[in-house]
Amino acid sequence: MSDIHFWQKIVRQGQRIVGLLLRPMTLGVRAIALDDGGRVFLVRHSYLPGFHLPGGGVERGETAIVSLMRELKEEGGLEAVETPSLLGLYYNPRHSRRDHVALYLVRGVRQTKPRAPDWEIAESGFFPLDDLPAGATPSTRARIAEYLRQTPSAHVW
Repeated sequence: MSDIHFWQKIVRQGQRIVGLLLRPMTLGVRAIALDDGGRVFLVRHSYLPGFHLPGGGVERGETAIVSLMRELKEEGGLEAVETPSLLGLYYNPRHSRRDHVALYLVRGVRQTKPRAPDWEIAESGFFPLDDLPAGATPSTRARIAEYLRQTPSAHVW
C-alpha cells in the first residue's frame, strides 16, 4: 500500500470516529396549543411519566413548523387555525448534550377527532391554564408559567 493510500485510510477512519463521538445536534418541537376557550392541550405518554406539551422530534427533511403540525395531528387529532408563533428555543440536556426544543404558541386549535389511547399516548385532553393536572411535568408547568408571564423565560428546558 502506498503512503498516500495509507494516509487516506487513516483520515477516513478518523472521520468515522469523530462522527461517532460528535453526534449532530437534535431538534424537537413542542406547543402550547390553546383551544378557543383558552385551555391547553396536554398528553400523557405510555412510556414517560406525567403530562407534557404535545410535540416531538424534527425529522430529516422537515421544517420545524411541518414537524409541529404533524405532531399536533398525531398526538391529539389537532389542527391549527392560526399560524404558530415561536416562543423560544431551549437547551434540553435531559435528552442529550446536543438537544434543543423549539416552543411554539398555537392559538385556536381544533380537535378534529378525539385521540383514543394507544401504545404511545395513554391520555390526552384540554386543561384550564390555571388548573393543570396533578401529573403535569415541571417543564410543562414552567413553560406555561413563562407564557403567562408569571416567571422569566428560561434557556434550559
